[in-house]
Amino acid sequence: MAGVVLVGVWKVFGDFVAVRDLNLEVKDGEFLVLLGPSGCGKTTTLRMIAGLEEPSKGRIYIGEKLVADAEKGVFIPPKERDVAMVFQSYALYPHMTVYENIAFPLKLRKTPKQEIEKRVREVAEMLGLEELLNRKPRELSGGQRQRVALGRAIIRRPKVFLMDEPLSNLDAKLRVRMRSELKRLQRRLGVTTIYVTHDQVEAMTMGDRIAVMNKGILQQIGTPEEIYHKPKNTFTASFIGTPPINLIPGTVTENLDIDVGEFIITLLDEQKELLKDYIGKEVILGIRPEDVYPSPSGFSMKIDLIENLGGDVILHLTRGDVEILAKLTKSREFKEGETIKVVFNKERIHVFDKSSGEAIF
Repeated sequence: MAGVVLVGVWKVFGDFVAVRDLNLEVKDGEFLVLLGPSGCGKTTTLRMIAGLEEPSKGRIYIGEKLVADAEKGVFIPPKERDVAMVFQSYALYPHMTVYENIAFPLKLRKTPKQEIEKRVREVAEMLGLEELLNRKPRELSGGQRQRVALGRAIIRRPKVFLMDEPLSNLDAKLRVRMRSELKRLQRRLGVTTIYVTHDQVEAMTMGDRIAVMNKGILQQIGTPEEIYHKPKNTFTASFIGTPPINLIPGTVTENLDIDVGEFIITLLDEQKELLKDYIGKEVILGIRPEDVYPSPSGFSMKIDLIENLGGDVILHLTRGDVEILAKLTKSREFKEGETIKVVFNKERIHVFDKSSGEAIF
């Protein structure tokens, strides 16, 4: 097994910088998710690790082995990197059976027939494909095809799995099931896995750690809990979380509270300490919808819209120019047009520098 390290990695296509000065360490046996919007550089990063793209600058290590060094002209081809890729498209051979598709990497290596038979059966049992070994890809569902593609990657016993949006072609129900199956499988195999997705739910449920990217730049890396509860900037705060975090512009008062125009949010003493240099300055207050709740001592807001989620509701609340979301357990009936009083959980408040977007706390 092996970890993966990227040191000062850049990828430039003409005038476009796809990846900018990326420093990343993936631990041995870790499941790391590269998360970000389309065009943020996550797939380019994966392709550089695989050897399908050469970095413009920087170094890449797989385990102890230097596989790319742009400055020294080192570039180890994909087949010598001992990585296995699983793509969004299943890329199965249509004329081959499931057995032949899974066995194909071992046949290329001229593995003895008996060993191939043994390992294909092991992988098929692991993925629940035993009954499908004689079928062709056209006879399989999307989920079964994806498992065959996984089987073909697993059978190689690589040092690193690289997965590029492998579940995005599946329907919602199957995607949920495959997420847990994939995570369970990765734990069982203990193989270092780098998984690319734009789906934050996928990232939060699967990753040991998440690396959030935007415009080719690594924004933050941490556990799902760290990324969610301690975002380093407004981009990470807004990209993670459903419904999204409320980001409300405001000004720091003389008393070190935050005036958002329609009302003033009072802060805890330890939070005020961190705002001493911001008196009179504009900031952005962040509060997650689940940390907004009704209270007789709160400030009045009008319910503009109600989204019913069964056991929960999302209330769209307005007061003047201030608009926020509140996610509540459906303990009582709410009506559109009704005015309710709400408070913020002060311990969960985030404040960001307005000009840089970086977190103050």
